[in-house]
Amino acid sequence: MKRLRLHDDRALPLDPAARDIAREIYAATRSLPLVCMHGHVDAAVLADDEPFPDPAAMFITGDHYVTRLIHAAGVPLEWLGVGDGPDVERDPRRIWRTFCEHWHLFRGTPSRFWLTHELVEVFGVDRAPSPGTADLLYDELCERLAESRFRPQALFERFGIEVLATTDAALADLAAHRRLAEDGWGARVIPTFRPDSLVQLGHPGWAGEVAELGRRTGVDTATYDGYLAALRQRRQDFVAAGALATDHGHESAGSEPLPAQEARRIYAAALRGQIGAAEQAAFAGHMLFEFARMSCADGLVLQLHPGVLRNHHAGMLRRFGPDRGFDIPVATEFTRALRPLLEAFGHEPRFRMVVFTVDETSYSRELAPLAGVYPALHLGAPWWFLDSPGGLRRFREAVTDAAGFYRTAGFVDDTRAFASIPARHDLARRIDAGYLAELVAGHLLDLDEATETAIDLAYGIPRRLYQRADQA
Repeated sequence: MKRLRLHDDRALPLDPAARDIAREIYAATRSLPLVCMHGHVDAAVLADDEPFPDPAAMFITGDHYVTRLIHAAGVPLEWLGVGDGPDVERDPRRIWRTFCEHWHLFRGTPSRFWLTHELVEVFGVDRAPSPGTADLLYDELCERLAESRFRPQALFERFGIEVLATTDAALADLAAHRRLAEDGWGARVIPTFRPDSLVQLGHPGWAGEVAELGRRTGVDTATYDGYLAALRQRRQDFVAAGALATDHGHESAGSEPLPAQEARRIYAAALRGQIGAAEQAAFAGHMLFEFARMSCADGLVLQLHPGVLRNHHAGMLRRFGPDRGFDIPVATEFTRALRPLLEAFGHEPRFRMVVFTVDETSYSRELAPLAGVYPALHLGAPWWFLDSPGGLRRFREAVTDAAGFYRTAGFVDDTRAFASIPARHDLARRIDAGYLAELVAGHLLDLDEATETAIDLAYGIPRRLYQRADQA
């Protein structure tokens, strides 16, 4: 029976001299607290603190990194427990068997690294998934999940998480966050304001959501000016709940402001259902500019995740909903797109912006030079298709020349899979240790500087960047 193994030197440099240095640097960061400023864990999981139901729910069904690759091999998503229809598999053991039958698909992917770390390091099991071990492994994991030390809050403590930011729709009731705050977790699990559906004028439920925004805030959203006032009020609700950031998943990085009268006209036309694609895009860019203005006022860090064509397959969206692995990268332009926003707010002391991309070609050409000159702009870690050993390494190689280390924003795990959080941070720390070690081995950096930088990348930088603006 094949056993899983975590090698002590995994993801460290192959060159022996650099590897020895990397070990020393990594040793200084491996036990640092985790600062998780962007992710998708549901706060209710922690507020309820109920045992995870089964291995399929823990590792498979809610993790589109896992389901998408098995689906690409021809396996219906229903077989993995995804969806609500009559054909959806409800037996978690059968779902687990399907996963184990396709374990080989993850070779060479970051998911293989994370899953192996979860199984071995978090759950203490070492049977390699396979058709022959599926049931034994399932039963072993069920025994672990029944223990109190594997409940969400216990794992949170064991992972060493100092702060976990969730990502919450602008209309979220934040009830789970209130319950956590009442239990003393308010500063450790915090919401992030994500208003995407309220600025996507072509979204089928947009008018209804805008009306609900008005009801929740007590502000008349029948006018554009009321809409802006309601968004400001909702942001304050999030600030009161502990939020430190906003998050925006626009398709482009466009930030051209519209004249006020034109914004009012487009908004009114959208309420009537008379809006075209060009007007939708123009309004989204205008609202990104307005959200930057709001961040200058309330101090929330603005996180931008552009360059993804979301829900690439309309039929799959209708059947299974969003976030099923069908968000596909597109080429993204930043230099001209962000110019209006950065000209207006790039030197504002209270404004902080973190830009992420899945278009690697823009790292050295656009984003690093921009972050290397605008005080407000910081570079987010690789995400989605790039949070891999190679992607993390290429990021450092592409941005360090123009932006250095201190214009980056720290690592974000960007995950719905709670148990994968320490695995993702561990991988990032190993890659950074290796990159810094090679600078030391090449006599380009002293070891004490490299170690200090590694500690800052893992902990110091995100803690400073995301602190409240009045404390910065």
